[in-house]
Amino acid sequence: MAETPIRIGDLLISKGMLTKKQLEIALIQQRVTGAILGDTLISLGFVTSREFAETIALQSGIEYIDLRHFNISDEALRLIPKETARKCGYIPLEIRNSVLSIGVSNPSNVVAVDSVRHMTGNPPRVYLVDHDAYNEVIESAYYFTEHPVHRRLEELFSGIKSGTAVQGSIIPELADLLLMDGIRRKATDIHLTPSKEVLHVFYRIDGVLTYGHCLSHLFKSAIASRIKILAHMDIAEQRLPQDGSYALGFLNRKYDLRISSVPSIYGENIVIRVLSTSGQLMSMTELGLNDGLIITMRGLFNRSHGILLITGPTGSGKTTTLYSCLREIDLLERNVITVEDPVEYRLNFVRQTEVNEKAGYTFASSARTFMRQDPDVMLLGEIRDPETAQMAVRASITGHLVLSTLHTNDAVTAIPRLLDLGMDKLLLSSSLMAVASQRLARKICPHCREEYRLSEPEKNIFKRAALEQESGYRGRGCDRCDGTGYSGRTLISEVLVINPEIREMIYNGASTGTIYKAALEGGMVPLVADGLRKAASGLTTVSEIKRVSG
Repeated sequence: MAETPIRIGDLLISKGMLTKKQLEIALIQQRVTGAILGDTLISLGFVTSREFAETIALQSGIEYIDLRHFNISDEALRLIPKETARKCGYIPLEIRNSVLSIGVSNPSNVVAVDSVRHMTGNPPRVYLVDHDAYNEVIESAYYFTEHPVHRRLEELFSGIKSGTAVQGSIIPELADLLLMDGIRRKATDIHLTPSKEVLHVFYRIDGVLTYGHCLSHLFKSAIASRIKILAHMDIAEQRLPQDGSYALGFLNRKYDLRISSVPSIYGENIVIRVLSTSGQLMSMTELGLNDGLIITMRGLFNRSHGILLITGPTGSGKTTTLYSCLREIDLLERNVITVEDPVEYRLNFVRQTEVNEKAGYTFASSARTFMRQDPDVMLLGEIRDPETAQMAVRASITGHLVLSTLHTNDAVTAIPRLLDLGMDKLLLSSSLMAVASQRLARKICPHCREEYRLSEPEKNIFKRAALEQESGYRGRGCDRCDGTGYSGRTLISEVLVINPEIREMIYNGASTGTIYKAALEGGMVPLVADGLRKAASGLTTVSEIKRVSG
């Protein structure tokens, strides 16, 4: 007699990804909306799209791949028309040995297999992908294959050189193409840097500036004016710094573009921060936190009161970590309110608001308002001024859990930074619960990773972290990682838990060095040591840990 397959809800519960209460609520909503259970669980934020797909893959015996970090072959995309792939519910991935690999979000999709067999003459190799990634990637993959932005840019550049193009008529298209190329490359920032003779374009990809394009100096002011017009900035003012923003709709996604212009000796230097307002929520395991830190963070986030801070430089994933940990809170029993700038992740059962400084709605004013909203947990996007710091302390000592971010180099220096913002030593020592400091390090490309013998200086770096290593890992560079040797990023972190000894030190005004020593004795693993452990396991490189840890 055949075994009865385990229902997906029960399987998720057995793996600790879902609670019975969450499943009951999802089933109630499913009866109202008529949606399938998986989509309901994801829309409620009980599981991520990736977690659900990985569970389905385990249940069906099909290998899962993360489509967002897979370099899809243009050859495969040209083989299968987009309409066919969409209609049959799959995405072509690559061709190897005359066999086409495809990604499906439904493991029972026999139509996709039949379609590929009919078009190529061979059955495909099938991988499972998550539904959100499928919808997100299929649009961008086909768009950039059918509209090669880099080639169009080359055409414009060659036209400019030959004098056949009319400068004014191509400025809007040129500005749009530079933005689209940044999105294609998954850049977080786009730099338009003028020099004496040319305009350089750089893209920040995986935290590293990458050279993009070189334009004639004739376009410096024209492109700057175009960007400033879109961002509702004053194009006549070129002597003072300005900030602006605007929303860009592209490939069924909305991008929030933050513009900063600064006058330089060769013209206005423009930096564009690219924020996607439909970010993918990740679990703590997906972020790269080790098992010990996950247990620590879960315990901290389920306390009833206190301040928990995430620190690190801009672009180190602080907000992403906050939201990943926020999922560990029982959102059905605790009222969670947030104020952010901007809201990067949408999460059900969380009351989310957005800063509006022009209207007078700031982090500090929102904290005062939140106190009248019967909160259990308050998430303040950033503590950036004394007033916000004071409100965070008041909220924590009146029985609320306060989560926020702060810009400091490590966990321990968050303490003098908070004191510098005017916090009282007694109140800080009694309210601060923990500080987590983090960086994002690039991961070695799994397709070109190789082992090599460490140099003596590299061995000494490992020895300082009490690790005996003779060999390390690095990426050779391949077509899947654009020759960089890296693909994606992982988190390296340290967590300072405020125990009674450190609490007393804060009250007595102890130095950061003394507090740091006590934290190490209490079991804190330093940021660099966490990174080197990941390097020893082959996840990243020694040079990358040195780069991000300073």
